[in-house]
Amino acid sequence: MSLNTVKPPTLEQLAEVAAELGFNFSPADLASHLAALQPAFESYNRIDRMADEIPAVVYPRRPGRRPSATENPLGAWYVKTEVAGAAGGKLAGKHVALKDNICLAGVPMMNGASTLEGYVPDVDATVATRILDAGGTIVGKTVCEYFCFSGGSHTSATGPVHNPHRPGYSAGGSSSGSAAVVAAGEVPMALGGDQGGSIRIPASFCGIYGMKPTHGLVPYTGIMPIELTLDHTGPMTATVEDNALLLEVLAGPDGLDPRQHAGAVAKPYLEALGRSAGGLRIAVVEEGFGHPQSLPQVDRIVREAAERFKGLGAAVDTLSIPLHRDGGAIWLPVAAEGALMQMMLGNGFGFNWQGLYVISMLDRHSAWRNRADELADTLKNTMLLGQFMVSRYRGHFYAKAQNLVRRLRRAYDDALARYDLLLMPTLPIVATPLPADDAPIAEILQRGFEMLANTAQFDCTHHPAMSLPCGLIDGLPVGVMLIGKMFDEETIYRAAAAFERSVDWRTLTA
Repeated sequence: MSLNTVKPPTLEQLAEVAAELGFNFSPADLASHLAALQPAFESYNRIDRMADEIPAVVYPRRPGRRPSATENPLGAWYVKTEVAGAAGGKLAGKHVALKDNICLAGVPMMNGASTLEGYVPDVDATVATRILDAGGTIVGKTVCEYFCFSGGSHTSATGPVHNPHRPGYSAGGSSSGSAAVVAAGEVPMALGGDQGGSIRIPASFCGIYGMKPTHGLVPYTGIMPIELTLDHTGPMTATVEDNALLLEVLAGPDGLDPRQHAGAVAKPYLEALGRSAGGLRIAVVEEGFGHPQSLPQVDRIVREAAERFKGLGAAVDTLSIPLHRDGGAIWLPVAAEGALMQMMLGNGFGFNWQGLYVISMLDRHSAWRNRADELADTLKNTMLLGQFMVSRYRGHFYAKAQNLVRRLRRAYDDALARYDLLLMPTLPIVATPLPADDAPIAEILQRGFEMLANTAQFDCTHHPAMSLPCGLIDGLPVGVMLIGKMFDEETIYRAAAAFERSVDWRTLTA
């Protein structure tokens, strides 16, 4: 490493920086500033010579390989590998897949993006370490949408991910590959990420169990961020039991993620599975139904699922939460402006927090600016909106939306003071056809964002929410979403397990 990585600017270079900031200096004043900055550049070089403070990589591994098309008919795997964990533990004998926005040291990661392809992390995400410490074996990285900005499964630079129930149809996104490999029976459990619904959307489309835990319950350390107040990661599994088991392993503070506040403590979630749904109070939220894009068959199947909870001994009422219909509008400035500033202009990590910065990722990701035309249209569209609103409106609407999140959170909390769970369709639709390679931009954008009506709100408000399969429409799964109190994943698991035991969702059709 050079002793002087940071070279002091020339007067001409400093003049360019001053102009970028709107400053007008005389040559003498500019020279005075440059002289005064010399010790600062020496400090930067001292930092450069220090070793970075990052977690040690413990378990041996190989880089893995890109599977052939015959091994990967759904397009769901990015890399197959085998990283074995401890000799015993809660996940002994279990194979787990990681969404490809999660760092696994020594194994390639591209987060669905051509501009990041070739990057190899130098750290393990906390969730990867916890899986390995618990005796699990990580068997690969699954394809996700281009920097995770799509609810479909058609924007990854590696190509589309197909729905196991119907090839040629969307697996949902952005955790598309994780849902597909679980639904296809290739692994029993996988990890996904959720900023607008990206665990629950593919779980619903593919007919598996997807839990977005309370914000901060599972450390996001070592996962490529989008927006600090929206970032969640959680389990996607074929059974409720495996979902609860995996969350037991993942949950709890790691000392590196400042999003983990009081309450972010692992609990024995498996203990909730043996309890019946008897005595639970469930509110069916009317505003979760009847969206302009809602399929009547989806609404009907989900209402029938609510009735089935009655048959399991739960008290089920209907409830109106009018602000739910405004929740997507409140989410949008946070997602668009926040993601622009942190994930893209901030090189993935941004500023103003003291969590773990994966500097190798930050450095590599920053090169997107030289290849911006390669970004997916769903991401370009979001960035256009974010840049316009930040540059023309000063971040005003991001700030107001974050203030309104508190009102939205209170609306759900007020309902949850009277009920144990809220219930609504996870999505208003079932899986849609994948756009053709030459599809117009309008179709690409529609297929990327058309399903967000009920999911995005809970990324803002941070409530735990889980999608569980509850029926089929013409062979395509329908999901029902259960929303609980903060850090009360146990009650969601209790209800989901009771439903799973008593109902064969594959026999329920519209």
